[in-house]
Amino acid sequence: MNVHVYKDFEALSKEAAKRVEQQIEEKSASVLGLATGSTPIGLYRKMSEGVKKRGMSYRNVQTINLDEYLGLDPEHPRSYHTFMDEHLFKFIDIPEENRHLPNGKPDSVEEECRRYERLIDSIGPIDLQILGLGTNGHIGFNEPGTEEDEETHCVKLADSTREDNARFFGSIDEVPTHAITMGIRSILKSKEILLLASGKSKAEAVKTLLEKKVTKDFPASFLWNHYNVTLMVDQEAYGLVKTEGR
Repeated sequence: MNVHVYKDFEALSKEAAKRVEQQIEEKSASVLGLATGSTPIGLYRKMSEGVKKRGMSYRNVQTINLDEYLGLDPEHPRSYHTFMDEHLFKFIDIPEENRHLPNGKPDSVEEECRRYERLIDSIGPIDLQILGLGTNGHIGFNEPGTEEDEETHCVKLADSTREDNARFFGSIDEVPTHAITMGIRSILKSKEILLLASGKSKAEAVKTLLEKKVTKDFPASFLWNHYNVTLMVDQEAYGLVKTEGR
């Protein structure tokens, strides 16, 4: 795992966008794996600026999102479909038919999980997968206890995850209890992974990750089993590592 530490969230976002743009320049029909949450917002803002100010184009790109809340329509204001539209898709030229997210209100959850995994395999492998790091070590919505061989599946969200995400809702009571998520195995199929972490709230998780103990109790640790992972982290999120002299 390569580790790059940046001054702040702005610098981290700028450098992450540079890597995404480099990927598109190298392969215009790249498959990008996308994440939601606070940290990728800066990256998506920089990607949008690239289209507006530097003539970047994503018209040949396919995107595969990590997850979606179970029970929310795509039009729901807190769905990840809406999140992606508001923070990225309406600002760049990816054709609508090239944007892929799980269906949060499927007729059959089991069939939707199978369909999504087939989609990943049919248009993938993902060339560049963006990940955020949960405070409890989750990636996607793979909570502690998730096995490494898990593919796309339905998961019960941990209380800590729902508490972290309550800021996007009116209250924790409005946060869905379940989600459909790409599994660890699904994520590890990617050719390259960028793991982004920003802010003091992620410092303990970053410290734990860099202890290199691979365990299902900290799902992000499975990234040590991938051959091409880069951790991009700002100084606040790296603070506990620096304190201990790493």
